[in-house]
Amino acid sequence: MVVIDPRKSWAALEERLARETDPILHRNLEIVITHSKAEARGDLDALMATLSDSPAYRLGAPDMPGMRPRGHAEIRAYYSDFIASGATQLQYDVDRLAVDRDCVVTDGLMRMAYPGRTLLAMGIEVDDPDAYYLYESRMAIVWPIDEHGRIIGEESYSDRNGFAGIADRKLGSGDIASLDG
Repeated sequence: MVVIDPRKSWAALEERLARETDPILHRNLEIVITHSKAEARGDLDALMATLSDSPAYRLGAPDMPGMRPRGHAEIRAYYSDFIASGATQLQYDVDRLAVDRDCVVTDGLMRMAYPGRTLLAMGIEVDDPDAYYLYESRMAIVWPIDEHGRIIGEESYSDRNGFAGIADRKLGSGDIASLDG
């Protein structure tokens, strides 16, 4: 049974995009979809091309190091580290979506497959460094959009620490769908 299907991360946005008649709202949805797909592919250049000239992120709790990157250099380093961690296999199952002229807001269940080696490097004990483990948290993301249709940043809010108990959520070989099928 598939637990993580990356294509679900933009499915709700594409459904809304198909119905959207306002060109600005259409543009805003398209940029978040493009950003999400680039992140899932680990395509750093395509991902960075979706951002405004002065992006700023606020991710997770304020006391978490590295979760407030600002500017292209810091955000590029953040995503480079994220891609290198191997945790790009994720599913953001959006069940609430709001779109206006200045932002997109998504809310849903975030599931990420974290490699055991990455978790060990983070100080989280797991029994198999070669396995993947399920990070799970309900997450809301505010995506402010500039007047040129580029993302100013991501502001994410979670209902819980998705790493709590992660060692007990080992994923099996059929739990992660590929982007291709």
